[in-house]
Amino acid sequence: MKNFEKYTKQYYMPPVRCMDWAEKDAVDHAPVWCSVDLRDGNQALIEPMSLEQKVEFFKLLVKVGFKEIEVGFPAASETEYVFMRTLIDEGLIPDDVTVQVLTQAREHIIRRTFEAIRGAKNVIVHVYNSTSVAQREQVFKKDKAAILQIAVEGAKLLKQLTDEAGERYRFEYSPESFSGTEPEYALEVCNAVLDVWQPTADRKAIINIPTTVENAMPHVFAQQCEYISKNLKYRENVVLSLHPHNDRGCGVATAEMGLLAGADRVEGTLFGNGERTGNVDVVTLGMNMFSQGVDPQLDFSCMPEICARYTEYTQMEVSPRQPYAGALVFAAFSGSHQDAIAKGMQWRKEHDMRYWNVPYLPIDPTDVGREYQTDVIRINSQSGKGGVGYILQENYGLNLPAKFKEAMGYAAKRVSDHAHKELRPAEVYQVFLDEFVSARPVFDVPECHFRQLEEGIAAEVTIVCRGESAVVKADGNGRLDAVTNALKQHFGEEFTLITYEQHALSEKSDSKALSFVGIEKGGKSYWGAGINEDIIKSSIDALVAALNNCMAANA
Repeated sequence: MKNFEKYTKQYYMPPVRCMDWAEKDAVDHAPVWCSVDLRDGNQALIEPMSLEQKVEFFKLLVKVGFKEIEVGFPAASETEYVFMRTLIDEGLIPDDVTVQVLTQAREHIIRRTFEAIRGAKNVIVHVYNSTSVAQREQVFKKDKAAILQIAVEGAKLLKQLTDEAGERYRFEYSPESFSGTEPEYALEVCNAVLDVWQPTADRKAIINIPTTVENAMPHVFAQQCEYISKNLKYRENVVLSLHPHNDRGCGVATAEMGLLAGADRVEGTLFGNGERTGNVDVVTLGMNMFSQGVDPQLDFSCMPEICARYTEYTQMEVSPRQPYAGALVFAAFSGSHQDAIAKGMQWRKEHDMRYWNVPYLPIDPTDVGREYQTDVIRINSQSGKGGVGYILQENYGLNLPAKFKEAMGYAAKRVSDHAHKELRPAEVYQVFLDEFVSARPVFDVPECHFRQLEEGIAAEVTIVCRGESAVVKADGNGRLDAVTNALKQHFGEEFTLITYEQHALSEKSDSKALSFVGIEKGGKSYWGAGINEDIIKSSIDALVAALNNCMAANA
């Protein structure tokens, strides 16, 4: 690809090796979560949310379980200011939820922010200024000392205004564009801010490390984060926070490695909404923990509802491949995948399994409000017998014999392929009815009468073929055998009955009998099924359907 030579790394490694994080293999507890959907997420929308939408989104975030929510940049616009006042004046902020507001390290903006939060019970005031080489040289045209002074003056004003208000607001500082800043300089600025705030155990400060533009592999950020964590002043009274963006597509990995490296808190959004490629996706982060047996302290058990409301408020779609949340993330179309899932689910039924371990399903879909019958096994032209059989068994109580599943699988694939579409469960069931229950292209048997013999059964079978009716008599060692002999005699057909199985359908199906019959002719198998309250009628219907399929195929 042309022009690759004009790019070079824009990040800086810490001055010492920081690799303790690499010895850990998992995040073993939930961080403090802070949603920035209403600020970072909202400002990235083509059409920012209305006041009413922001209020409803705030309620959704509270319902999910966020205890810290960045609600906006009150000094940025009248809408942002009014939203902050609405939350306060209408008493919409629960006592256990802290709202966070963002402000630049500029005096008039900070003062306007303090006007907006007046009367709020729990508040984090988040101040930032850019520290990167590019920002210092190209935007501010200031040296390191001058940039550090901007941060310090902002920190002083926050403390002053809080003291004047008689409040105990908490403070957060971000060296914006940290990812393009020398780590030792970012540390110097953060420590200078902390010297102003003098955090205590009962009023901790937050130092937030943002990958404002993600420009390095996650392991680089982990080393940078560990360096900051190990060298911050007042570390026991500081909450080290992360604010990853996703420019390299590594936001989740960056956050997870940052947590291994000592971070205590994560700022992110639902489904990764945000500037450019977005912020880190808190849903994926939380569900990753959940899938490893760690309580994320967020509730995604109603994922379809969360997705729907998110789309309603933001006009942003949740990708069908979005981890854990997308419409297709649990869907299996491949025949081999479907077969493995079906067998795995059956294994769980037969064994006392403490832990979830089903092929191709990293978590139980029902834990996020999804259904096996409609969301997991999905039928199209790539599907196989296992998936089709699973759909019929789970949705309609049909336990097909193994060989019958194969025939049914081919039938469903054929219909899907010709229609160029996925088949929903009801459509799969209709294929079953059309192909194996109702199939009467050659003849029908509307009536049978039986008489007990000393050795066997005598049958009188009414056969209707091409508009003509005939009554055929034959004996057999049982009713089905007698009907089989009558059909062979009438049509001059030679075939072998290879499978005959029955089972009762569930009570919701009026306890009907379901029969399966397989016959063989010329080395090929043909199948039929019958559903009827009467077991004998069910068996005969299955035989008639199977022979019809055989005769139609060999016509």
